[in-house]
Amino acid sequence: MKRLLFITTLLCSILGTSQENKTPRKYVLDANQFYGSILLHNPDISHLISEHPSGFVLGYSRKRYGENEWESEYGYPDTGFSFVYQNMNNRTLGEHYGLFAHYNFNFFKRNLQFRIGQGISYNTNPYDKNRNFRNNAYGSHFLSSTMAMFNYHKENLFEGFGVKAGLTLVHYSNGNFRAPNTSTNTLAFNVGLTYDLDGGKNTIAFKKPEKKKRIMEPIRYNLVLRGGLNESDVIGLGQYGFWIFSAYADKRLGRKSAIQFGADIFFSNFLQELIRFQSTSFPELNVDEDTDFKRAGLFLGHELFVNKMSVITQLGYYVYYPFEFESRVYNRIGLKRYFGEKMFGAVTLKSHGASAEAIEFGVGVRL
Repeated sequence: MKRLLFITTLLCSILGTSQENKTPRKYVLDANQFYGSILLHNPDISHLISEHPSGFVLGYSRKRYGENEWESEYGYPDTGFSFVYQNMNNRTLGEHYGLFAHYNFNFFKRNLQFRIGQGISYNTNPYDKNRNFRNNAYGSHFLSSTMAMFNYHKENLFEGFGVKAGLTLVHYSNGNFRAPNTSTNTLAFNVGLTYDLDGGKNTIAFKKPEKKKRIMEPIRYNLVLRGGLNESDVIGLGQYGFWIFSAYADKRLGRKSAIQFGADIFFSNFLQELIRFQSTSFPELNVDEDTDFKRAGLFLGHELFVNKMSVITQLGYYVYYPFEFESRVYNRIGLKRYFGEKMFGAVTLKSHGASAEAIEFGVGVRL
């Protein structure tokens, strides 16, 4: 649970500013009511889709006007926090209370807004083998959660008040930190109000970006050590630690992007227990108890740089795959935070398609 809390801690560093702020600050509140449906992304949760979930989103955002270099490069996005309450309207699934760090990206003269947020949520009624065995969606109280909102957004129509309406998507999962973890996705319609905390009286001009030189870098080499806890989909086998060693090269393509190519070696101890379980309990599977639990893969990736933060996406293929688990293709998505020129920390989600395997916490160096 403490590891999941680190996701929000890392994300919140996006919102901090280490430079002296010369531009006046402007803040906006928003409140949104939503009503929607749980998407059937996995037939295993079909018995849980019986009612329409509802709830509300409260947002607190700071306007960005170009004081920091990255702000103009990404269209002057807002940064802030969201609180989400969701009633699943299903006693088995319970309720959610979530806190998120978010970005608001604005388009078409800032009338369309895309909010992306990442954080943690507390679920009131997770799986329990005695009291709530039907809830195969959530295996723990604390869940990693992702929120996306795409809204028509018009601020300051009357004395600081504005309106917004659109679609909201909320995802809940614990990344196989504890089984079961089938997860849920809610797609909902939302409508709400915004309020400018200065009453809409102050107008601040966007700072025009200075012409920047193109970034030219040689190929850089990265070493990363990742770890964490996870569990197989077989309920009751227990949580086990894992370690992953990664080495890859990256080539910067410009100010925002770099491409990657590298290799991973996986030491996933939950697989060792799963191999033992299948070899003794399911002889028809013909699993040898001495099967190696280690795996190795090659991957291609992309890194999107945002100030000291970056977003990484990687697609890999196991070249050493002695035990068949999920599929030979895996993917990884997450965040990096640079500390100085070389050191970085990372929080990533590794999965096989839509099936999560682990939330990874890593440290690395870029040489």
